[in-house]
Amino acid sequence: MTDLTKFTIAEARDGLRKGDITSRELTEAHIAAIEAADVLNAYIVKTPEKALAMADAADARVKAGDAPAMAGIPIGIKDLFATEGVRTTACSHILDGFEPAYESTVTQNLWDAGAVMLGKLNMDEFAMGSSNENSYYGPVKNPWRAEGSNEHFVPGGSSGGSVASVAAYTAMGATASDTGGSIRQPASFTGTVGVKPTYGRCSRYGMVAFASSLDQAGPVTRTVRDAAIMLEAMTGYDPKDSTSINREVPNFEAALTGDIRGKTIGIPKEYRLDETPEDILKLWDQGIGWLKDAGANVVDVSLPHTKYALPTYYIVAPAEASSNLARYDGVRYGLRDVPQGGNLTDMYETTRGHGFGDEVKRRVLMGTYVLSAGYYDAYYLKAQRVRQLIAKDFRDAFESVDALLTPTAPSAAFAFGSKSNDPIAMYLNDVFTVPASLAGLPGASVPAGLSADGLPLGLQVLTPAFDEMTLFTICGVLEEAAAFTAKPDAWWTA
Repeated sequence: MTDLTKFTIAEARDGLRKGDITSRELTEAHIAAIEAADVLNAYIVKTPEKALAMADAADARVKAGDAPAMAGIPIGIKDLFATEGVRTTACSHILDGFEPAYESTVTQNLWDAGAVMLGKLNMDEFAMGSSNENSYYGPVKNPWRAEGSNEHFVPGGSSGGSVASVAAYTAMGATASDTGGSIRQPASFTGTVGVKPTYGRCSRYGMVAFASSLDQAGPVTRTVRDAAIMLEAMTGYDPKDSTSINREVPNFEAALTGDIRGKTIGIPKEYRLDETPEDILKLWDQGIGWLKDAGANVVDVSLPHTKYALPTYYIVAPAEASSNLARYDGVRYGLRDVPQGGNLTDMYETTRGHGFGDEVKRRVLMGTYVLSAGYYDAYYLKAQRVRQLIAKDFRDAFESVDALLTPTAPSAAFAFGSKSNDPIAMYLNDVFTVPASLAGLPGASVPAGLSADGLPLGLQVLTPAFDEMTLFTICGVLEEAAAFTAKPDAWWTA
């Protein structure tokens, strides 16, 4: 019998509508796969009973002829999205036991489209990290291993559970979030497709906040077509989110025409860093060749303020995080830790001291510092001005090009512990993804090749705001040209 977990979302959608398979069968297969892949630590909450009930409801909708695009499709949900009655902690000790009485808009949109929830996925605490080593529930293991090695590698972050679940065939797709690259970088590390839409395209209502001017939801899937299907179901205007943009949601799947003749692709010279590994530069050049062969014009462009993007991001994001995380005080929900005979201040200090992990504390301290009296103008205000210059660089570039092509990450996946003691080295993982996040632009990572060690590498496509149609068109062409068929060796089932 066909392994139902190997279907793409598009294939499963077509099979469900034809009556060849049922959502219950798909869901049961994924529940079994999740149990077999426990060693990956991708799921921190499993919801098999809920999943089967949702699958039966989806089957009834399909049978009645009411089958939206995601009807009956089993997916995982990053623990950043509030799910009514299902534990939501952003993988932080400080939110232990929190079960929301409401649903995030993104997940509600997916349930309205008939999707099935398999469970909640592991992540870096409060989405702060590039390796998924910062989770209170422990790290996620990358399903991929280097050739001839049994060493475990990180899946990237913060959406490590999302990408690992999709790469290991324990979910057909997964919700994720991207603040500075947390969809695209882990997608590159795991051979999956990760899409960050334009800021404001997906509602942030019900997402646990990290940096409110940067956070954006998006899908992780195994194909570009699946990402187009899933993103369309996730998006839409939401009056509950003041940053939600009231624009019509296109049929993203219709963008997969394979025709990019006449498109102009820009290659930003500032992304050619001296320390970038040769195999990544070689793959980038190969990607340029693929787009030329498909009929695109390729030109060099300059984004002169790119070198300031990382320091700008690591001022703006921690500043917003320090403000957003001030609400976790032990008073209203989650952890409350009161020392014997302690007063209110002692409770605040002890709860936050025990409830937050080291990386969250580091960013809260950085953010509080740059917002403090005497430093606000010198750091935060200056960073906001530089952010506008970075956004202007992109606007100027897009006056002459339709899209940009870059590497997604400056390396393949790395071993556990190799960067966790060096925050600066860890932050450099975001060097290619942060600029577009600061500008609020859509971007996607497409698996395009393997490193010298046999680990996945991705190419990143960036387009102007709200031009996800061009994004999907170009990503589809890259995917077809790359013909990436490599798979992890399923060591976790042995």
